[in-house]
Amino acid sequence: MRIRTLAFALAAVAALAANPKVKFTTTLGSFTLELDPEAAPKTVDNFLGYVKSGHYKGTTFHRVISKFMIQGGGMTAQGAEKPTRAPIQNEAKQAQEKGWHNVRGTVAMARTGAPHSATSQFFVNVVDNAFLDFPGQDGWGYCVFGKVVDGMDTVDKIRDVKTLPGDRPQTPVVITGAVLEGAPAPVKRKAGKRK
Repeated sequence: MRIRTLAFALAAVAALAANPKVKFTTTLGSFTLELDPEAAPKTVDNFLGYVKSGHYKGTTFHRVISKFMIQGGGMTAQGAEKPTRAPIQNEAKQAQEKGWHNVRGTVAMARTGAPHSATSQFFVNVVDNAFLDFPGQDGWGYCVFGKVVDGMDTVDKIRDVKTLPGDRPQTPVVITGAVLEGAPAPVKRKAGKRK
C-alpha cells in the first residue's frame, strides 16, 4: 500500500513540475498548447486564469489570416466582445531571452497598439513571423508563451477557412471548451440534507 501511495505522490509532483497544457476544443477539432511559465510568468498566469474561469468557452477565432495567424479568445459568435480583467505587462523581451520566437505553432498574446494592453485574446502563428519578436516595430513585440504540442492539423483547418472582409471567418469557428490538462475534475455534491 505504501508503494502505491508513494508512486501516486511522485506522479503528482511530476505533474506539478511539468509545464501546464491546455486543450482547446473547437467546432473544427481540438489542439493542445504547452505553456512556459518560466519564460512569461505573468502571461501564463493571466491565460490560465481565463482558462479556469471558463472565459474561452463560446468565444471564436474571429480573425484568421492564412499566411499569418489565427486570433481568438475575446469575441462571441455574435461578434460581441467579452468582458476581461485588467491588461497585463508585456513579457516579450524576457520570453525571447528564454528562446521563444513568433514561429509557426507558437502561441502569443494579442494586443492593441499599446504594448501593455493584452487581456484574454491570443493568437497562434501559422507561419514564422519574426517581425513580431521583441523589439518588433514598436519597441516591444508580441509575447510568445507556449506552443501547440498536439492538433496543429486543427490549427491549419482554422487557417484555411473562408473569410469575410476584416478577416472574420464566414462560418464562425467557436471554442467549445478550454481545459487545463491534469486538473482535477470538479467534485459533484449530492443533493440532500445537510448535517
